[in-house]
Amino acid sequence: MAKNAGMLYFRMLLTMAVALYTSRVILQTLGIENFGIYNVVAGFVTMLGFLNSAMSSATQRFLAFELGQSGKKDMRGIFSMSMNIHILIAVLVLLMGETLGLWFVRTQLTIPIDKMVAAEWVFHLALLSFMVSIVSVPYNALIIAHEKMSIFALVSILDVTLKLLIVFMLSWFGMDKLILYALLSLAVVFAIFLVYRSYCKSKFIESRFRLYWDRRLFNIMLSYTGWNLWGNIATVMSGQGINVLLNIFFGPTVNAARAIAMQVSSALNSFVQNLQVAINPQIIKSYAAQDMDYMHKLVCYGAKYNFFVLLLLALPVLNNIELILPVWLGVVPESTAIFTKLIIINILIDSLSPSLMTAAQATGRIKLYQFVVGGLLLINVPASYIVLKMGGAPYTVFYVAIGLSMLALLARVYLISNLTKMKKKMYLVDSMIPILSVVTIVFVINYFLEEKFTNSLIGFFLSVFVSGALVIIAVLMVGLKKDERIMLSKGFFKIKQKVWQ
Repeated sequence: MAKNAGMLYFRMLLTMAVALYTSRVILQTLGIENFGIYNVVAGFVTMLGFLNSAMSSATQRFLAFELGQSGKKDMRGIFSMSMNIHILIAVLVLLMGETLGLWFVRTQLTIPIDKMVAAEWVFHLALLSFMVSIVSVPYNALIIAHEKMSIFALVSILDVTLKLLIVFMLSWFGMDKLILYALLSLAVVFAIFLVYRSYCKSKFIESRFRLYWDRRLFNIMLSYTGWNLWGNIATVMSGQGINVLLNIFFGPTVNAARAIAMQVSSALNSFVQNLQVAINPQIIKSYAAQDMDYMHKLVCYGAKYNFFVLLLLALPVLNNIELILPVWLGVVPESTAIFTKLIIINILIDSLSPSLMTAAQATGRIKLYQFVVGGLLLINVPASYIVLKMGGAPYTVFYVAIGLSMLALLARVYLISNLTKMKKKMYLVDSMIPILSVVTIVFVINYFLEEKFTNSLIGFFLSVFVSGALVIIAVLMVGLKKDERIMLSKGFFKIKQKVWQ
């Protein structure tokens, strides 16, 4: 898992560096208004992907579960069945997008009249990009199930190189830059799909697609996906639904501010996602092998390590966001700083949930779990609408999201303890108490230290160093048990030996 996480972190660092740079260039090239229009329109296409998200989780679960079982494995049948279903989903998304979706873009979003034609082109091209992403899901799921994470790092080099290239290509042609950016983004998505497909076909015999239909397997996957679908609708609505609300109430400029804030949080959250991707197959396989003690340990430690990694990166950003944004972007949309801070707080809370969600997926009994958690998350949009209708400022929607994330976490712990027989006390002792201890120490000391640093380049680097050191010391002192500290020191000793050899 450490090796896989390391490969994924390399992938993430490369991707993050290019994403942060290209965000600045794209914002300056397109302008704040065009940037906001692209993100709200392309984001609306993402809302149509709740079917794909549900099926993606199902595919990864069934493939990893099959690998974790002993005896005969039907990997090719599961893959082919999954591909058939994803093709159907892509067609369904196309039909929904070109009817209901196009109507919504034309009539409900706040887009200047002179930008409507470009916005429609962006919608069509983003829809095609999304369809390609849907069909690529079974290939990505197969790579994750086999824990071949190095391929993601290698393909990311190509991915970010192409994305960097299209940023510069925006100034090469005389056509509308908004349309050109969407067209070039589609070309990159398709190229990466071909690479993943070629890799899987050469490495995994089960990825050789055949016309295959197993009614029993379809019913099992459909039943699993049905309730998973509810949870994914809730997640998508709580994210992109808020983006649409902000557009309706405040226009595309606020969407640009939220898009920048989301890119910062996504860059930070990718550390957690990469660690979790390395853990997920082990959680599912350990459940398939009925090694429940190991599974419970993975769930608890996964939540704790996710939070600590994210806190280490998030605290310097929280302390210096007003200095970072102008240097990074040049032109900073209004409200970007407060949006970023609140979203980071929200993802810190959400970082405790991925290992719990994977545990639920592993059991296959997700009906009650998805009903409860999805129901809580769906409250986000109507609650935010009421707050905005009553005159709330744009940032108030994030307070609603933070409150609901806390409720959803409590619900997940309760439900998972019943599904997997994990003791609530174990999660409290192994995860929550160390996390709360670290948070208390870090934020109390940080409160008194934050004002000591000047708003300058030297002050920035001192702040980053001190806040990073503060988190590391707090984690080592109260966040880790004695055996974890010993294991960590042994790991560093091994790395040191390899470096000096």
